[in-house]
Amino acid sequence: MCRWFAYISSTEECLLEDVLIAPAHALSKQVHDHYLPKLFHHEPDKDREATQAEIALRNRVYNTDGLGVAWYGTVREQYGECEGPRPTLYKIVRQPLTDPNFLSICANTSTLALFAHIRAASGETAITEYNAHPFRFGRWVFMHNGVVAHFNLIKRQVCAEISHEAFQLVSGTTDSEHLAALIFTYLEAEKGPQAWEVSHSLDEIKAALENAITKIIQLQKQTVSLAGVPLEASSLNVAVTDGTQLLAIRFRNHPTEHPPSLYLSTKAGVKLNRKFPGHPDRDGDNGAQNLKATQEHGAHVIVCSEPTTYKASDWELVGKNECLMVGTDMVMRRENVNVDF
Repeated sequence: MCRWFAYISSTEECLLEDVLIAPAHALSKQVHDHYLPKLFHHEPDKDREATQAEIALRNRVYNTDGLGVAWYGTVREQYGECEGPRPTLYKIVRQPLTDPNFLSICANTSTLALFAHIRAASGETAITEYNAHPFRFGRWVFMHNGVVAHFNLIKRQVCAEISHEAFQLVSGTTDSEHLAALIFTYLEAEKGPQAWEVSHSLDEIKAALENAITKIIQLQKQTVSLAGVPLEASSLNVAVTDGTQLLAIRFRNHPTEHPPSLYLSTKAGVKLNRKFPGHPDRDGDNGAQNLKATQEHGAHVIVCSEPTTYKASDWELVGKNECLMVGTDMVMRRENVNVDF
């Protein structure tokens, strides 16, 4: 499966190099290696071999089918063209540490809101920059780890559900981008035309997401029944942001099987910032000058497929079918994903 990293803060910027490149288990290095603390102990299956097989199935080793990074800035707002931050996207189809442009961007860019994604293609869609996550819808950015089951069978029906305006923003062929367009279609139905150009409450985003997942499951059941094939579950680890707030879910519509791994931290950002002690790119901070005190670091939340530091106590495994919502005040709410399956 894919791997992704999300950072959000209202006051503390992160340097892209500090979070995506420097750590020993940074996202850019997860193309070949995985670190999944606490995952096994949260699996309910009594059959150890079956459990390990499921972990392997939804946490595959090689992720080499595209890198995408989205970071937010206020340049357009400074020129009076909009209100609030807007995302910049950079996408490539090569391993990240071999791309000099990616390395240069990361060394010289900081942001309060960051999405980064390494893709492992399902085999049904092309490996192109257009299919690399994250996907931009106006002010909003969306990324996904998992798979919409039977997408090849339901794609026509999904496209018919998507509004004309939202469909114009779809550039690729992935199940993920079409899911995003469906979410913003439902948001548009509630909030009016081009609803993706402005901010909305996380409750409204959550409702649109739940409506989209419900529709997907409904279409899967109808189509699979007609096709006479066994119904498979979908894995939908999704993250959405407008640059000031964040929503993420870890979801799989199966009574016992689990989605891909997903972790959160409200502490690791301190270690992933070279202005503070403990940065992974410094050996014991020897020679570092003028480091800030840990308590000076601003409130932040990191949500990612795998921890980017090896201190397991700084990370918490997100529960199955759980939704995280981080508001502009950096207060995090945790709720169930309200979808019947």
